[in-house]
Amino acid sequence: MLHLRLITPSDRTDDVVRLIERTVGTAHLVVLSGAARNPVGDVVTCDVAREAGDELLTGLQELGLDRTGSIAVENIDLSLSKRADKAEAEAPGEGADAVLWEHLTDATHEESTLSVTYIAFITLATMIAACGVVLDNAILIVGAMAVGPEFGPLAGICTAIVQRAPRLAVRSLVALLVGFAAAMALTAGFSLFMDAVGLFTKGQLEAERPNTGFIYAPDWFSFVVAVLAGAAGTLSLTSAKSGALVGVAISVTTVPAAANAAVALIYSDTNQAGRSTEQLLLNLLGIVMAGTLTLLAQKWLWSTTQGGKISAP
Repeated sequence: MLHLRLITPSDRTDDVVRLIERTVGTAHLVVLSGAARNPVGDVVTCDVAREAGDELLTGLQELGLDRTGSIAVENIDLSLSKRADKAEAEAPGEGADAVLWEHLTDATHEESTLSVTYIAFITLATMIAACGVVLDNAILIVGAMAVGPEFGPLAGICTAIVQRAPRLAVRSLVALLVGFAAAMALTAGFSLFMDAVGLFTKGQLEAERPNTGFIYAPDWFSFVVAVLAGAAGTLSLTSAKSGALVGVAISVTTVPAAANAAVALIYSDTNQAGRSTEQLLLNLLGIVMAGTLTLLAQKWLWSTTQGGKISAP
């Protein structure tokens, strides 16, 4: 269930209440007349089944409530109410299959913001991966994959394509490109330092690396895994199962490939640098393609089942 807290101008409250009352899957409607002070108006709260949430949010936006008042949405972790159970049972479709497009857009917008924290995380992940490739240590590679924040911008690009949101697309693309460029540049500097103190050597990089050699050996399996991970990651976002993102993070070699390319460049190993870059681009392409197709499939499937439809008055 979702909990909605609305601030409505007094002259729109009746329209909002009617919209909620005729939406299948709502319960616990409360109206507090004149309770809001900033902005001035009434406060309306209700609970709605997740599968009815997107249609209700769309209807509220069509009433202009996002401009003249406020729409706040929270997930309800526990609701002990027979009315809530009845509302969920009446709402068509399954809550796990429902996509809250406004929530997804907002979440990916935040995750795809180019910030100091984002740059720090992707740089630290790339540096950890650099240590992993030089030491041929698979544990460090897995750790770097888990730390990397690059799935946020990738999900933002997928969402922007499906929702036709050019600003989100540009924002996500900038975060992705600038993030990787900065991380690789800083990792190259880090590698030079490690080489200067004798912790990195060209011999280590070019030696047989049975545990991490796959990073600069792109093939069809690399693309297949990226596609599968892109679909799984997108589903984890739309279904609010964030724990699955950890599995996605450690299944794709984006950050390790960037790290291998950065280390190879300082040793002028153009072969490894080029093949690592190819691996990176192949994975990014696979994730974006799969994520976009997954969102399109979810949108089509939900529209065919007509989940969350607002009933006729």
